[in-house]
Amino acid sequence: MRKELRVTLGQHSLAGAEGINQDFHGAMLPQGLARFSKGIAVAIADGIGSSRVSQVASAAAVRGFLDDYYATSETWSVRRAAQRVLSATNSWLHAQTMRSDARFDKDSGYVCTFSALVLKGREVHLLHVGDSRIYRLHAHALEQLTDDHRVHLSSVESYLGRALGADSRVEIDYDHWEAEAGEVYLLATDGAYMHLDAEAVHAALAQGGPDLDEAARLLASEAKARGSKDDATVQLLRIDELPAPHAAPLPMQRDKLAIPPPLAPRAKFEGFTLVRELQVSARSHVHLAVDDATGQQAVLKLPSVDLRDDADYLDRFVLEEWIARRVDSPHVLKASAVERPRSHLYVAMEYVDGQTLAQWMVDHPRPGLDSVRGIVEQLAMGLQALHRREMLHQDIRPENVMIDRAGTVKIIDLASTHVAGLAEGTGDQRALAIAGTLQYTAPEYFVGRGGDVRSELFSLAVIAYRMLTGQLPYGLDASRIRTPADVNRLRYVPVRHFRPELPAWLDAVLQKALHPDPAKRQQAVSELAHDLRAPGPEFMRERPMPLIERNPVRFWQATTVVLAVAVIVLMGMRVVGG
Repeated sequence: MRKELRVTLGQHSLAGAEGINQDFHGAMLPQGLARFSKGIAVAIADGIGSSRVSQVASAAAVRGFLDDYYATSETWSVRRAAQRVLSATNSWLHAQTMRSDARFDKDSGYVCTFSALVLKGREVHLLHVGDSRIYRLHAHALEQLTDDHRVHLSSVESYLGRALGADSRVEIDYDHWEAEAGEVYLLATDGAYMHLDAEAVHAALAQGGPDLDEAARLLASEAKARGSKDDATVQLLRIDELPAPHAAPLPMQRDKLAIPPPLAPRAKFEGFTLVRELQVSARSHVHLAVDDATGQQAVLKLPSVDLRDDADYLDRFVLEEWIARRVDSPHVLKASAVERPRSHLYVAMEYVDGQTLAQWMVDHPRPGLDSVRGIVEQLAMGLQALHRREMLHQDIRPENVMIDRAGTVKIIDLASTHVAGLAEGTGDQRALAIAGTLQYTAPEYFVGRGGDVRSELFSLAVIAYRMLTGQLPYGLDASRIRTPADVNRLRYVPVRHFRPELPAWLDAVLQKALHPDPAKRQQAVSELAHDLRAPGPEFMRERPMPLIERNPVRFWQATTVVLAVAVIVLMGMRVVGG
């Protein structure tokens, strides 16, 4: 039986002496795929006492976070999704203040603290602003995991330095760590935590038994008994079970799907009629098919029968169509528009009537710069669509690019794609591994640093270079990298060495994109596309090109001659000295 993330939650809130509870708390414990892709979220907020509407702010913050976080893309990481939602919530709260009389007195506006935990896979993620607190319970202590964003003017006077709604922008603290089964976390507002300690928490847990709601009620009441006049809210979260390490990146319902049998043209399969075989490899069989219901052409990708027992391969296989259905770009291959119940395991994608970029390069051995720019720009737009979803394709090469008969460029083969939102909490290290073809892989992968969007930029620049020259910018040296020293020895061969008619600035643009250090490249694929179309002043400066870059062969010939002369001189000196 597959192990899953399971928790026990308890929560309780008591109003303070004023009678209006300005605290708000909530949690979402979804089941199934939502628990896997987004996790479990627990949140607490505390309105500031000087405002008559801060209870509205705290309620909006918690409700908005719990609703909107689960509406964000499944491909996003927790950090990106949560901070986007909190940023939007902060903007809304601040706008409410600016529309009211409180615009002249921010302390009476829509302002609150906010703290949340998101448990996803085997990781805990923390989001925090203000002075509510999150603790981890130990045998004899409460470990405070959040910082209080409170500025102290004196021993008796202080104010919140950061809070939701206080300004048009807000900085949200973020942290994450490996979870452990059995851990207990406490979320509390200041009306509770100022009067509680580890002994009180352990006593409440013992008295409440398995009922954490009762334990939370006992703690809120204990805070009141110890003198709290403020609203007191407590949430207790215990981690009961965690998924197994290195769990599948997506728990697709494939267990009941059969591996397809070998298929031949004109065969009927899952509502399709096969037309012809497009590609056969050790890992999959790809067929052109026609949908019997709509008459539309589609590409069916079937897993290899030889890999039917490889669970990781099968999980990755079904992931390709899942990714395609979540990316909307004319420059990324789409999943087939037809969705129907299945009895066999296969992937259905759109059919692109055209040729691969690899074939285009054979047909156009010396293309014009404008043609290359057009292809790079379309590839950049496709990659941007993936990057906005926190995905890395990781295998950008000419064979994985299609050009249809209208000239539209599409990125295909999403099987190696790394999805941040699915990888976190699972121990998936695919962004660190070399997943693509070596000649197009960025140097940082070879030394174990892993990749990011700048690595995809490197691969795109290699494609541009190869379209122009038919060669690789570092020859085969880049694919032989094993150590940082190997990286430092890479020497860029200028495009103009092969095609002197091309402009000098082109080498400056490509050399930057192909720099061995990702920090010294352009930082987004859109920057490379822009620089190829409208190079800035940094690329237009005339600079003498070193001989090793201008003509590597002549450089090494000259070096050899100099060394030979040096050897002859030294031998002559030795003879004279003898």
